[in-house]
Amino acid sequence: MTNQLNKIFEDLENFREFCVNYGYRFDESNLYNMRSYAFQQYMKFASGKNAKNMWTEDAKKFNATVSNF
Repeated sequence: MTNQLNKIFEDLENFREFCVNYGYRFDESNLYNMRSYAFQQYMKFASGKNAKNMWTEDAKKFNATVSNF
């Protein structure tokens, strides 16, 4: 039981770090929830695939709106 509990907390910490680094809203309830877009992207990242970086996406949108003024 202790190993399973440690695994859950380790997964939760890794998910939180991903959310901070990639610009997703962190919500503990999204851990293991494949309906959550943030967790889907985390699973892509964890399997070595490219995950969408929301910091970059938001910067593109911000630059587009600023240049329109």
